[in-house]
Amino acid sequence: MSSDEVTEEFVMKDGELTLVKKKVTKKDIPPDIKAVKLLMDGNDEHLSDEELESEKRELLKMLKEMEID
Repeated sequence: MSSDEVTEEFVMKDGELTLVKKKVTKKDIPPDIKAVKLLMDGNDEHLSDEELESEKRELLKMLKEMEID
């Protein structure tokens, strides 16, 4: 998974803020193995492939919504 970090630099020009520099850095976010293990150890139910895919889509949707905020 990755995330974009945006850094913008503005200056005051003619009474208005003007964008003079914008830097977008893409950062790779490693998975949290401890959290995954904790979730897997605490969950005795076994999900089908279809249920796992559905769960994956839902989690990815939640992550994208968090990035927008």
